[in-house]
Amino acid sequence: MNGNWSRRGFLRSAGVGGALMAAGGLTPAQAAEQQRERAKNPRFLIVLSAFGGANLVDSFLSVRETESRNGQVVNAYPDSLVQTLGDFRAIDLQSKRIGAIPASFTANQSNFVKAHGRDMMVVTHTGTSVNHFVAQMRSINGNAAWKGRTLQEATALTYGAGYPIPNVHLVNGTGFTEWGSDTSLPLYAYGERAPTPNLWPLSLDGYKGVKGAPARDLFERARKLRNEQIDPNSAFFGTFGQSERIRHWNTLRGESLRGVEASDLITKLMLFPDSPAMPLAAHGLSGSALGQKVRDAFPNYDFDPLESQAALAFLLLRYGVSVTVTLGPDGGAVFKKGVSLGSGEGLGEGGLVNTPISFDFSHQANREVQALMWDRVLRTADRLITLLKSEEFQDGESFWDHSMIYVATEFGRTRRRPSGAMTFGSGHDLNNGSLIISPFVNGGRVLGGVDPDTLLTYGFDPETGRPELGRNMTEPEIYSGIAHALGIDTPGAGLPDMRAMRRRA
Repeated sequence: MNGNWSRRGFLRSAGVGGALMAAGGLTPAQAAEQQRERAKNPRFLIVLSAFGGANLVDSFLSVRETESRNGQVVNAYPDSLVQTLGDFRAIDLQSKRIGAIPASFTANQSNFVKAHGRDMMVVTHTGTSVNHFVAQMRSINGNAAWKGRTLQEATALTYGAGYPIPNVHLVNGTGFTEWGSDTSLPLYAYGERAPTPNLWPLSLDGYKGVKGAPARDLFERARKLRNEQIDPNSAFFGTFGQSERIRHWNTLRGESLRGVEASDLITKLMLFPDSPAMPLAAHGLSGSALGQKVRDAFPNYDFDPLESQAALAFLLLRYGVSVTVTLGPDGGAVFKKGVSLGSGEGLGEGGLVNTPISFDFSHQANREVQALMWDRVLRTADRLITLLKSEEFQDGESFWDHSMIYVATEFGRTRRRPSGAMTFGSGHDLNNGSLIISPFVNGGRVLGGVDPDTLLTYGFDPETGRPELGRNMTEPEIYSGIAHALGIDTPGAGLPDMRAMRRRA
C-alpha cells in the first residue's frame, strides 16, 4: 500500500479516533492500536450515487407482464425483455428515442450480472422522503441512524487515520456528499470536495508547477511566516480563529498539505498525459504512472464528468490517498464528444450519454431513462471493479478484495402506466431498494422481494434473509447492514444486527 503520510501524523490522527472509540469499551491505548491495525487492513467504500431515483423494478427486480394480474397497467415488462439470471432479473433495451429526444441507444444490464453476480446483493427498503436532497442525505446517513454520521464518515473514521485525504467527494452539489451532523469527529473524517476531478490534482501542491517561483526553502519560510505570525495576529483570526471551519482550513494547509506534497500526489493523480493541450512538462510536471491504464478504462475522462470522477476515484484508492470516494452522474446532459442536439434531426447510437437531470428524466420517459442511466452506472462500476481487481493490495489480495460499491439512490419511481404503454412518465415513490457489490456482502442474493401485482417491494428477516411479506426495511437497517459489512463498529448506536447482509456473519 502506497502513499500514507508521516508516522507522527498517523499517530496523532489515531489518537483522536482512539479517544472517540474508548467510549465503546476500549482504553485509549487499545483503541489507538485497533486504529493502527485497521489502517493496515482497510476496507474501501465507493458510493456510486444515482441522482433522480434508480428504480429496482426497472432492473434487478423487474417483473414480466404475464407474471402480474395487472401486467398492462403497472410497470411490468414484455416477457421477451426480462432475463432471469439466478436471483436477479435484467433488462436489455434498445430505443430510438428518449421521450421527446431523438436519441438512439442500446442499454445492457445482463452483462454486469453475468460478470459480477457473485458479489451483487439487492436489498429492498422504503424511504422516508421524496425530496431529492433530503432523500440523498438519508441514503448515506440512514436517516441519522448513528449520531448523524454518514457512511463515508464512518468509513474514514474507522480506516482513514494516516491517509492523506481519507474521504473525497467527486460529485458535488448533492445530498450524497453533505457532511453528517456529528460534530465530534476528527477533522480528517469529513469529506473533501474535488469540484473538477480532471484538474483537482493541480491543487495538491502549492509550489510544484509554478513557473518563476522562488526557491523551495524561501517558499516554505514564507508559508511559516504566514501561518505562525501574520495570520494568527490578524483581526480576522482574532475574531474567527477558533471556529470549526477555520480549524479545518488550518489542518488542510498545515501538516495535511505537507503530507500531500511529500507524497507527490500532483503527479500520482494526474489523469492527463503531457500534450500541447496540457503542457505538463513545460511546467515541470508529468502524468500519473497509471495514467494510460486509467485512460484506457475511462477514455472519455477529459469531457465526461462521470468518467473523470471514476478515473480519479481509482487512483485515490490505489495510491493510498483515500478510503472512501463518492461519485455519480450529475444533473447535466452529456453528449458523446463532437455530438449535440443540433438541428434536431436525431442523435446517432450512443450520442446522448447522460440524460438531463439524470434518472429524474424518468418524469418524461421512465423505461428509456432507467435503461440508459442504469447502463451508465453499471458500466462505470464494472470498469472500477476491473481496475481494482487488476492491482494487488497486499499478500496476493487485490484492491477489490477490500472494496464495496454502494449504489445510493434517492427513492423509487411510481409503478402505474397507461394501459400497454411502452413510453410513459413516472413520479417519485418511497418504495424501492439498493444494489451493493462487494466481496463482504451476501452476494448472489436478493433480500426481500416484489409483489408482482403492485410492483411494490417487501422486506426480509434481518437474521436469515428470508422474504417477509408486509415488512418494509428501514433506512437505519440498511445503513447498519452496510456499516457492519464494512467491519465498522457502531458502539452505543443501537443499530439492528443485519446479519443477512453479510457474507461472513
